Amino acid sequence: MNVHDHSPPHPVAVGGVVGALPVPRIAPRIGLVFGGGALKGMAHIGALKAIREAGITPRLFAGSSIGAMIAAAAASGRSVDELTERALRFRRRDLFRINHVGMLMERMLSRSIYLESPLRSLCDDLVAEGTFADFETPLLVTAVDIERGVPLVFGRPGLRDVRVRDAVYASCALPGFFPPGVVGHRVCIDGGTTDNLPVSIASLGMDAVIAVDVGIADVPLASGVAEQGFASIFMRAATMMMHEQQQATLDHWTSPPLLLVRPKVSHIGWFNFSHVEELLQLGYDGMRDALTHLPTMLAAPGGIFPRREVEIIVDRARCTGCALCVARSPGLLALDAERKAYPLVRVHEFSPADGSVARCCPEDAITVQPAAARDLIEEVLDVSA
Repeated sequence: MNVHDHSPPHPVAVGGVVGALPVPRIAPRIGLVFGGGALKGMAHIGALKAIREAGITPRLFAGSSIGAMIAAAAASGRSVDELTERALRFRRRDLFRINHVGMLMERMLSRSIYLESPLRSLCDDLVAEGTFADFETPLLVTAVDIERGVPLVFGRPGLRDVRVRDAVYASCALPGFFPPGVVGHRVCIDGGTTDNLPVSIASLGMDAVIAVDVGIADVPLASGVAEQGFASIFMRAATMMMHEQQQATLDHWTSPPLLLVRPKVSHIGWFNFSHVEELLQLGYDGMRDALTHLPTMLAAPGGIFPRREVEIIVDRARCTGCALCVARSPGLLALDAERKAYPLVRVHEFSPADGSVARCCPEDAITVQPAAARDLIEEVLDVSA
């Protein structure tokens, strides 16, 4: 299905009955959170399209970095068609213009590689004028006060009487790439520095949260990064740091129930402008599929959804007995008498936030696969026999 189509989504509702699953008749308070991810954040627009087609009206928007920009645009009343049209005509020069004078004259004292004005113009173009107190739908934007060294959430009490556009710019001001932004009397940088997916703060007062993670769901193999220059090395390091910070939050998540949507965008570069239409579609498809689990999620007291049965498999020949997996996930794996890792339980129920145990192995000896895959293999073997 094309992202521009208007055919109905999978049956999803926030009142009545979907299939055989009851859904609360009183519309639940749902917070919508968009994570950072540079140009991958275009997928948020597709996700927003699926949300609106499903008839869901978020009671709160929250975001970090590019997620803050799309969340603020949605809270400003921008339509999906407007955002889609703007995304499709977006070009590199609309965002990245080298700060030639600063880098030449100030050298190491230059505040950034790129100029501030293009990013400022983009914020002004998408986000309505006014303070957080002026917005009808609550909006939360993360940033970091670089002078005080503390994380901030604009839109919370005490941080509402500042311009939303200023906060969004600051939340997108990736250190080294763009100059810090001044929000009120604070000098701030990218919100993803400390909280790339602000689900914890967004969950306060909500019955459920829907979060879209486009930036750091995984850290796929990337050969040759060390030869690709400062920007690639920096972003690779930032990806790994943000992944670990975000995973720590999700590992301890209890309530309210969280629908975690991770569109399959890891193959697309952070600053790749040639995949915009694909990103829109992937965000739409990812959210549309995830929303089929909404009734189950809303009926649960907490936890992360959607959930599926998986099997942890250890390749004993590759396992070196380093025990990193056991230290990371002591409830899932242990070492046997030969100091080889093994799963304590064959089948587990995992959410999209689980499975990090596989990527902690330096020898790639651990894999996580759907339990149905093993069952299918065994069934085929039985038939063959």
